[in-house]
Amino acid sequence: MSSADRAPSSSSFHALRLNRRRFLGSTAAAAAGISLAATPFSRAFAALAADDVLGKSVVQIAAMLRNKQISSVELVKRCYARIDEVNPSLNAVVFFCRERALAEAQQADALLASGKTLGPLHGVPFTIKDSFDTAGVVSTGGTLGRKDYVPGKDATVVARVRAAGGILLGKSNTPEFTLGGGARGTYNLVYGQTYNPYNPKYSPAGSSGGAGAIVAAGGAFFDIGSDYGGSIRGPANVNGIAGIKPTLGRVPRTGHIVGYGGAYDSFQETGPLTRYVEDLALLLPILAGPDDWDAAMAPVPLGDPARVDLKSLRVAWYSSDGITEPSAEIQAMVKQCVGYFDKLGCKIAKDMPPKMKELADARRVFSQASGGDNMRRLLKKHGSLQASPGLRLDGEEIPSSEFTAACETMDAIKSEQLSWFEQYDLILCPSSAQPPTIVPPEFVRPRNGANPGGGYNSQYNTTGWPAGVVRAATSKDAPGMPLGIQAVAQPWRDDVVIAALAYIEKQSGGWKAPSL
Repeated sequence: MSSADRAPSSSSFHALRLNRRRFLGSTAAAAAGISLAATPFSRAFAALAADDVLGKSVVQIAAMLRNKQISSVELVKRCYARIDEVNPSLNAVVFFCRERALAEAQQADALLASGKTLGPLHGVPFTIKDSFDTAGVVSTGGTLGRKDYVPGKDATVVARVRAAGGILLGKSNTPEFTLGGGARGTYNLVYGQTYNPYNPKYSPAGSSGGAGAIVAAGGAFFDIGSDYGGSIRGPANVNGIAGIKPTLGRVPRTGHIVGYGGAYDSFQETGPLTRYVEDLALLLPILAGPDDWDAAMAPVPLGDPARVDLKSLRVAWYSSDGITEPSAEIQAMVKQCVGYFDKLGCKIAKDMPPKMKELADARRVFSQASGGDNMRRLLKKHGSLQASPGLRLDGEEIPSSEFTAACETMDAIKSEQLSWFEQYDLILCPSSAQPPTIVPPEFVRPRNGANPGGGYNSQYNTTGWPAGVVRAATSKDAPGMPLGIQAVAQPWRDDVVIAALAYIEKQSGGWKAPSL
């Protein structure tokens, strides 16, 4: 039996039991919406030194491995040491596969010694969001019915990363079904709450909050997230890293707990989270392309970000969508980033897609049409008898005539917005209206009528356009916390998003190692 097919190690199961004992004691209180302790562990951890290998990019570390400046075994051990240092404060990595990872690292070193490599990620350690299936490794999706579930097959994105030489360290935390974190960001009844590495009082956002936190803290070189309404870009924003939600149809969702198909198919995308933008450019081609299963995927070539002529870009920008007014510092950050492109000589216009509120309203009706039945079906499918208090299980089903009308409204507005986008190449706008938020002492239930995912991010899930985030400033309203800018491009121009993020990163400095 290969290491990829082995069941999780005894040390992995021991780690899981420890996590369960810590958090399942508060399950009943959480489900009832009763106050939950939001105080994280008090253990502090140090910032990475300027020359620490764990602070390097995937591009740099892959080159070091190929040049035998470091071994994969040493690198895996260094990553686990860092995770062990920071995870008591973060609860970002919730399941480990240490024995398998070290065995695969030994194999990677032996292959390299014989002059062979598996691919561009040969020997590079990574974590993966727990919403993705991982062969031989417990994959809960944050739901109690899967607390012991071990898939026999990797999700497509996991299989592609491993085939390229990546070594899986473990699973990063996610809300139940990636949709049940509420105001806490990343929380579930299996593993509990995840915290932000820049200040554990703060949320890491969701639903890829565990991914964002451990990548920002230097415990993994990258992670793969999913994004239904901002679940890559939100964590990238508040954890001070880079992430991209690719064009709908670019990266398969096969093996994700909320995957492909059904009425809400067009909202869900998957993509990488990294500390540096150059790593998005490395990883996206590895992840992209049809897998002959996810029917929404298209074989559209991926452009090279290095070939994008930044000076020729036609840039639209807005600091407020007219629905939710961002804080003054966020609006100032957007204007500062616009200034970077203005200095290049780009054509700049203050403008935004038409009918933003109308599209948000139509999405809200569309998303709530089943009255929560889609979530109830997921709970039943996975045998979960108890749901996170963040899941929307209530609401009234609407008549099919109203559902159809919402579909027609969304499609009509998306066409109008696509026509509007012909005059631009790039949109710069906020990723959130507010700076990072403190984890609330009580579980805040979603309000009836709340726009899933927040308008600044979910707008571009509704359209399916590629959108990414990179750190561009540091908050004063939430002292010391990161602030990210969102860049959006025309469909299939993921290369423009990455090129724009890389330019902003160069001007602003991008990721900065957290220190507590």
